[in-house]
Amino acid sequence: MEQKIMELKKTLAEADAVIIGAGAGLSTAAGFVYSGERFNRYFGDFSKKYGFHDMYSGGFFPYETQETFWAFFSRNIWINRYMDAPKDTYDNLFRLVKDKDYFVLTTNVDHCFQKAGFDKKRLFYTQGDYGLFQCSRPCCKKTWDNEAMIREMLLAQGFAIGEHNVLTLPEGRSAAMSIPTHLLPKCPNCGRPLTTNLRADDRFVEDEGWQSAAVEYEAWVTEHQEKKVVYLEIGVGFNTPGIIKYNFWQQVHQNRSAVYACLNMEESPVPDEIRDRSIVICGDSSQVIRELIS
Repeated sequence: MEQKIMELKKTLAEADAVIIGAGAGLSTAAGFVYSGERFNRYFGDFSKKYGFHDMYSGGFFPYETQETFWAFFSRNIWINRYMDAPKDTYDNLFRLVKDKDYFVLTTNVDHCFQKAGFDKKRLFYTQGDYGLFQCSRPCCKKTWDNEAMIREMLLAQGFAIGEHNVLTLPEGRSAAMSIPTHLLPKCPNCGRPLTTNLRADDRFVEDEGWQSAAVEYEAWVTEHQEKKVVYLEIGVGFNTPGIIKYNFWQQVHQNRSAVYACLNMEESPVPDEIRDRSIVICGDSSQVIRELIS
């Protein structure tokens, strides 16, 4: 691993540009885990009542009311979008590329890149943003910031919101597991229920910001298609491989000056056509990034 890290460090230093392709594994490396102690701290009451043991399962549970559904999701959105990541992984990644010509393509929806200092105009969140609501129908191509609405839901459950947006409960208090009906989010345009702006089906709203980011991404790729570019993939699995992984393989195959680099906890396959221009490092991406900036 040490030899590969040194090779990648040298490759990045010599590159004209770098594009980061980030999947869920990067946020996991940053401490955004959906189970264990972090889950129990904020969802122990839901786990005890409904029997699930991670946030992902809780997101698909058939709650009896919308008031209970939004009690769960308001906590989920807050801790995975508005609270800071437990580790400095994204900050270190920004330090790695901030002086380079960079762009970010990501399927993550947790806003960690912008909080770490990445330029908003160099980011394309393909799958949406936990910080946005859209109409559930949808009736229009608009989204709405949800921080104020989510905050109200959490306060109504009895939470206090402290420094770095950390959720706490007053000593001896337990959180309510539903929100008042009047806090259920409604579309300002048609009055139907609002939902999260996450790509789950063909109702996902690609708003003006999404469209603008897509144009910026395509322009960046076109401009760099013959330059020395490092296609740096981090924490990408095979849930939606066409967005980043297969895309990066194809771009590197077409550009003989490009290099494909992959950071992942598990061994990741590489096509034979680009194997001689690939660097694959297995292990904790947070630690690898830390070593790359040392």
